Amino acid sequence: MTFPDGFVWGAATAAYQIEGAVTADGRGTSIWDTFSHTPGAVAGGDTGDVACEHYARMPADVTLLPELGLDAYRFSVAWPRIVPTGSGSVNRAGLDFYSRLVDELLGHGVSPYVTLYHWDLPQPLEDAGGWTARDTVSRFAEFADVVARELGDRVATVTTLNEPWCSAFLGYGSGEHAPGRTDPAAALRAAHHLLLAHGEAVAVLRDTLPAAAKVSLTLNPHVIRPFTDTAADREACRRADARTNRLFLDAVFRGTYPEDLIQDTASLTDWAFVRDGDLELISAPLDLLGVNYYQPVWMSAAPADGAGELWAGHDDVYLRTHPGPKTGMGWQIEPAGLTELLGRLHKEYTGDVPMMITENGASFDDVLAGGEVDDHERAAFLTEHIAAVGDALDAGVDVRGYFAWSLLDNFEWAWGYAKRFGIVHVDYATQARTVKRSGLALRDLIAASRPGG
Repeated sequence: MTFPDGFVWGAATAAYQIEGAVTADGRGTSIWDTFSHTPGAVAGGDTGDVACEHYARMPADVTLLPELGLDAYRFSVAWPRIVPTGSGSVNRAGLDFYSRLVDELLGHGVSPYVTLYHWDLPQPLEDAGGWTARDTVSRFAEFADVVARELGDRVATVTTLNEPWCSAFLGYGSGEHAPGRTDPAAALRAAHHLLLAHGEAVAVLRDTLPAAAKVSLTLNPHVIRPFTDTAADREACRRADARTNRLFLDAVFRGTYPEDLIQDTASLTDWAFVRDGDLELISAPLDLLGVNYYQPVWMSAAPADGAGELWAGHDDVYLRTHPGPKTGMGWQIEPAGLTELLGRLHKEYTGDVPMMITENGASFDDVLAGGEVDDHERAAFLTEHIAAVGDALDAGVDVRGYFAWSLLDNFEWAWGYAKRFGIVHVDYATQARTVKRSGLALRDLIAASRPGG
């Protein structure tokens, strides 16, 4: 595989998943601090209190990137580390950490890609309503301004939000993620306010960032398929697509919410939280769309044998298990789904707006033996999905880069430390880092894929 000159190769992380040091240097409390300390919320009772100790080990972790042939690093800034209560005074020590990180990356020839929000809402804002409260939108715009003024002169791209579908529907709908609410109507309100926060932040970033910096949003659109070829299952897919995909894509690229979504949710809300001018703000032009892809999903109007997993935010759509190879998460492995997704996005939404794969990876049951991790399944997963990106490029889709998830094994949200996605193994007892076979395979693939490689 040969990729275009300038194609970006990177790896991604998120602040709460790797940093630890949750009370160090003036950091405030986030919803994930609270959620992870709630009995039964996270597998094994795990928390992000220590995680990968990246806050203390950052310089050494940065050196892993050029060793793996990566020229970019996507990381998130922790809102409570910079603005501990979510509004008001700024914590200089928190800003300084990220400033040092950016300088460290640049010193190693690695481009920084900054995500403003990767799910760690300051707890005081959640106490005031969280993403169901419109005031949180204004607080996020203030936070975006602080980060842009501090780091904007040295970063390649600033992404406003990571996967707002997860924040809204897993956080406020199903309760699987922080803050753990189970209110489908609140999830819809939260989704709108997250999108509005994105729009407000875009306006701030355009005013603050240098002209060369790019403004982005990362979504996780799903490839949704009917479990059976019945009218009922096809209808379930339509409903899921409206609430999971088109809610976000239509708002950002068309400045509207899908009419069928509004009809589907009429019993939950009248959408009065959408005010004049909101959708115009949300649909401000982007420089780049980030796309996260892990698996296709199969939907049904009925559970299997009377039991099944409801799709987040729904009471009438079920996630079903489909035959075929799976990751350690039980997620379907289908590289062609990524090509399909990129094709749909390009045809129906992005047009001239380029895309990047901002997360793609897999969890497997890794074993550290003899100082090595032979994760050949992950190496194959990454290789096959990168080939799927190449297929999309061949079909005329403008894809500018690929970020593997994740650089490090880490706190994997509600699964705690039981699931490993890293291309670098972390021994949580000693914090030792070991590059896995997948990391070496990715390094070699990158070298071979560059023009003349």
